[in-house]
Amino acid sequence: MKRVQALARAGKLPATRVGRKWLFPRDRVEALLGGPPRAPAAAGSVELSARNQLRGRIRGLTIEGLMCEVRLEIGGQELVSIITRSSAERLRLTVGDEVLAVIKSTEVMIGRD
Repeated sequence: MKRVQALARAGKLPATRVGRKWLFPRDRVEALLGGPPRAPAAAGSVELSARNQLRGRIRGLTIEGLMCEVRLEIGGQELVSIITRSSAERLRLTVGDEVLAVIKSTEVMIGRD
């Protein structure tokens, strides 16, 4: 997190500081990552209050007991999230799926349209 803040302060990442928080415009960050432009939300889709959302592709799933490790590729970088097995099953996650990584504080959640 400190590295991201340092990059934002130096102007190397598009960001605006509001109080003690940094806000990153989704479209500009996705453009930096080389991702496709985001389509408008479809009717019936869920909108989240978290602004730090990144689209990625599942490159690996490891399910053991009650937990599931989800390895995502986002802009050529790997991001790993640990979620419950029941969440992975409910979302019907499989390798190759495009998903949404929602980053909130120290947590990374996985979402799907």
